[in-house]
Amino acid sequence: MFADTAKVIVTAGKGGDGAVSFRREIYIDKGGPDGGNGGKGGDVVFLATTGENTLLDFRYQPNLKAEVGGAGSKRDRHGKNGDNLIVKVPLGTIVKRDGEVIADLAVDGQEAVIATGGDGGFGNAHFKSSVRQTPKMAELGEPGDTFEAELELKLLADIGLVGFPNAGKSTFLSVVSNARPEIADYAFTTLTPNLGVASIDGDSLLIADIPGLIEGASEGKGLGDDFLRHVERTAVLLHLIDIYNDDVAASYKTIRQELEKYNPILAIRPEVVTLTKAEGLDEEIIGMQCDALRAVIPAETPLFVISAQAHQGTTEVLRALSKMVRAAREAVIEEADPGDELDTITLSSEQLDDHWDITYDEENSTYLVTGPKIEKFARRTNYDQFENVNRLRDIMRKMGVYHQLVRDGATGESLVKIGDSPEFTLLEQ
Repeated sequence: MFADTAKVIVTAGKGGDGAVSFRREIYIDKGGPDGGNGGKGGDVVFLATTGENTLLDFRYQPNLKAEVGGAGSKRDRHGKNGDNLIVKVPLGTIVKRDGEVIADLAVDGQEAVIATGGDGGFGNAHFKSSVRQTPKMAELGEPGDTFEAELELKLLADIGLVGFPNAGKSTFLSVVSNARPEIADYAFTTLTPNLGVASIDGDSLLIADIPGLIEGASEGKGLGDDFLRHVERTAVLLHLIDIYNDDVAASYKTIRQELEKYNPILAIRPEVVTLTKAEGLDEEIIGMQCDALRAVIPAETPLFVISAQAHQGTTEVLRALSKMVRAAREAVIEEADPGDELDTITLSSEQLDDHWDITYDEENSTYLVTGPKIEKFARRTNYDQFENVNRLRDIMRKMGVYHQLVRDGATGESLVKIGDSPEFTLLEQ
């Protein structure tokens, strides 16, 4: 069974907690702090592979969890880092978070970290200093990323077969390639995309047979809306039209309009147009149908008349497609050259991390602090340890958060909440 969409919950591993420990050895009266750091939580990593061709498995396994990091322990022992979860996905898989694309896996062996594991917390040995000889605090491990990921598969093929149902696409694919799609004399025989590899003059062409389109497919009618995404990545379109169609020109224009409505870039995709099922047909009728098509297709678009069933004209079509695929791929490489880039002024990643904002929640009488760096410190704070909370207050002073809170009217008893962390008072009570 084929599936080209799925939703999964990805959960990276939580970082291990740091340890609070002091050396306890014979003949050593007052051993120093030796609590180790927690290990980092595992990442969720997607790996593109040619060994997969459907997203069906993710519908049965919607929860993907990486291993948590181990807790630190005495004698400065670092907790074990959590193992990454490696998830194999088909080539052409797109991963979205809240509708935004975060990974596009288009190359065999390509990896992408989808969810990042949390950092481990520092143990109390980390906090020893000349003024703090016996720290009794340790950090919590940071939570790993967790969210619902939307997976979408777009087949990666050199050529996409488009046309009305029963236009002869599956027959063409079965004749020129190693694919064995279902073939029958009724509409919508193809219910899932089929892939086949055709060889011509030493070149290999990967061909995708897309389920038949109908008028209104781009708006969800018929089967085409579910599979139009697979046309987007093809280098060249092979548009097949049944030569027995009463109005071949209207059929051509209808499919082109649906492609353009779905994605305007498809309107400029290189194309070959082919009239199919022409075995034994009168030359005069063939000429009339070709003239009708020539009146509506661009002058530079190749037009062929074939009979896949009788193996007539298929070699010439493949040669034309091979030439156009090579040209299309070379054009993509040239366009990828960035050339001269304009200088832009932007904040560094460190500056962006240090940035913070303060708002006042009147309903809960709480000052809300947000910002990447300060929230990271807050997530790693153990609020059951007063020394740990005081350390967070010191960090707020160093980052300027404390002074801005005072300028905004906060007092020592005011409640402060950083990100999603628990509330605490501005000064120790």
